[in-house]
Amino acid sequence: EWTVKIEKDLRRGKTRIRLSGHFQSEHIDELKKQIAENGPSFVLDLREVTLVDVDVVRFLRVCEAGGMKIVHCSQYIREWMTREREA
Repeated sequence: EWTVKIEKDLRRGKTRIRLSGHFQSEHIDELKKQIAENGPSFVLDLREVTLVDVDVVRFLRVCEAGGMKIVHCSQYIREWMTREREA
């Protein structure tokens, strides 16, 4: 099961998009839609993400390269992102 939780911190003008569960390639379009609707100033929180696939890893790399802040990323996802960058 995959969920997206959107939390807005109105004081700082920041939106936190919190993902949880198994984040797979079929969910990328929904996340892109949420990002587009919530403006450019946001943080992607991966604390509760338990499983990803290669398309998600590549998407996260592109997001981070574009300036998106990704927080609470598990070690295995972070290492996979690094390996993809080096490939």
